[in-house]
Amino acid sequence: MAPVLQFLTWQLRLRDAATETSRVERDELARFARGRSRLVEIGVAQGVTTKRLRTAMAPDGELWAVDPYFPNRLGLRFSELIAKGEVSGIENGSVRWVRTTGVEAAAHWKREGRPAPDFVFIDGDHSWQGIEGDWNAWSALVAPGGIIGLHDSRSVPKFPVDADSVRFTRDVVHHDTRFRIVAEIESLTVVERRA
Repeated sequence: MAPVLQFLTWQLRLRDAATETSRVERDELARFARGRSRLVEIGVAQGVTTKRLRTAMAPDGELWAVDPYFPNRLGLRFSELIAKGEVSGIENGSVRWVRTTGVEAAAHWKREGRPAPDFVFIDGDHSWQGIEGDWNAWSALVAPGGIIGLHDSRSVPKFPVDADSVRFTRDVVHHDTRFRIVAEIESLTVVERRA
């Protein structure tokens, strides 16, 4: 469906916002985000997972919603409009919309001298270069005891065993001694930063 039709049918409440995460994956992410204060989501799309994370985080928490939201030919960003509409209905904590890539957002986080994030969900660029950039940028920042969730990191029918994000997780993340795997469900891998 064309982006303008997606937006119009969503606005008329004829369809829900679209997402690539399953209900089970969102439930698992919400479980790990519960009560956390400094959250980052890379790859927001239409905000379905963002909404769940905002609901679960601490009442005084802040969630960085990171997505470049490239405009169409007319300069419009329909997915961003849907995401902001979805997330605005949740009054828990605050959301900071960061229209850039995950790597650039991490550099911005460091420039601001922000405390270490305690939850990061990586679901942006699934190419090897993209996931490597996001992993390297954010894994170095996460606080001990902090969580990183990686979507499309396990082989499922829509993401075969040779997909870049699956191979990167298997070949790099699984061998990163700074982290331990705490959950694997459907296409989601969740790791925790060791103390």
